[in-house]
Amino acid sequence: MSGLRALRSKLALLYREIAKFGVVGAAGVLVNIGVFNLVRHNSGLQTVRASIVATMVSIVFNYVGFRYFTYRDRDRAGRTKELSLFLFFSAIGLVIENGVLYTATYGFGWDTQLQSNVFKFAGIGVATLFRFWSYRTWVFRTLPAREAVEQAESFLTAAERAEADRAGKRKRQAADRIG
Repeated sequence: MSGLRALRSKLALLYREIAKFGVVGAAGVLVNIGVFNLVRHNSGLQTVRASIVATMVSIVFNYVGFRYFTYRDRDRAGRTKELSLFLFFSAIGLVIENGVLYTATYGFGWDTQLQSNVFKFAGIGVATLFRFWSYRTWVFRTLPAREAVEQAESFLTAAERAEADRAGKRKRQAADRIG
């Protein structure tokens, strides 16, 4: 039963992490799409270049959101390494996101405002899957102490339960001998 409780606990933590990631991500998508449309229509930049500018703005926005909201309980040592990894994986996400838009725009000639926004959004979706995996795996790592504490607590709980079972068994055996 302890294994099931531990699994539920881990799933609850993962659910909360996904929800927080989604809140920051949704706000980042709004920033990304908003800046994209603003830059595209007010600067004369080509579609993909405007998208790259918007993606870079949303990367900065997302880092602040992830560091101080989604992953605020994660290891804070080595901020330079964390930021470097975040920018590295974000750059890969930028290529994925804008690769989808580039293919639609220049490969298929789909460059109306609606088409650009649809493929911008689709690119964000594909890149988000990659970003979630890479950020939680490589950038915002869990504190080793937390894992050790959780493991020790589950071990102690199991040991306490086993001891209680042994004590109950001894009492039943003693009662059987008397009765």
